[in-house]
Amino acid sequence: MGAMKRAILLVAFGASSAQGQNALKGFDALVRQRYPGVPVRWAFTSLLLRERLALARQKSDSVFKAMSRLGFERFTHVAVQPLQTIPGSEHEQVCAAVAEAAAPHGLVCRVGAPLLQSPADVQEAARALVRHLPAERAPHEDVVCMGHGARHAAVGRYADLDQAVRALDPRVHVGTMNGAALLEDILPRLASSTVWLMPLLSVVGRHALRDMAGAQAQSWRSRIESDGRRCRPVLLGTAEYAGFAELWLRHLEAAAQPLFASAE
Repeated sequence: MGAMKRAILLVAFGASSAQGQNALKGFDALVRQRYPGVPVRWAFTSLLLRERLALARQKSDSVFKAMSRLGFERFTHVAVQPLQTIPGSEHEQVCAAVAEAAAPHGLVCRVGAPLLQSPADVQEAARALVRHLPAERAPHEDVVCMGHGARHAAVGRYADLDQAVRALDPRVHVGTMNGAALLEDILPRLASSTVWLMPLLSVVGRHALRDMAGAQAQSWRSRIESDGRRCRPVLLGTAEYAGFAELWLRHLEAAAQPLFASAE
């Protein structure tokens, strides 16, 4: 049998802005710090962002292509960690692409869990969210956190997070763009004249800039402000907060530890 070669593949939707790319670089640095000497690669699930990066002459791979590349380079054990929030259809697609690409090369792989995999993760994420609330926010001021949502049973994790967060701070609300708790469910609960907006998305991109904090009539900011309230958006993705990054790192550890131990 040949020598064991270990690698880590990190998966994100993608990032086209400097801030988004820096957020992913920051997470990359944390992973390299924990796994010195283990090559770390990236894959982006968004075809649109991969095409945009290609036009800018920046290389990026899909999950299937990144895994196939590792196979051709004779890697044998790969731990995969997606920077995803819920175990929804996007997570299932990553798992399927990993399995499909691994099979022809005999790669041994494990995929780490998304942020809100278990009830314990939901509690941990709630504590992280409350810990990372804006320092300037007064205790009576409402904070509305916007998640992506999904048409998948796992979208209920956002409602679980909303419940867990409100047990810690009743003025913090979690909603989604589709499914679970929508903004119209949250609006009647708002009581403060100033409302903070935070994205529950790994990096700041189109959704945070346009759908959450944008000036158009249907953005969350506009809909809250039409109620006579003032909005203060905080444009930071969850990958930029230590508490959320730590939870993903813990899921990576759970995938990598048994995998890499078997490779020694």
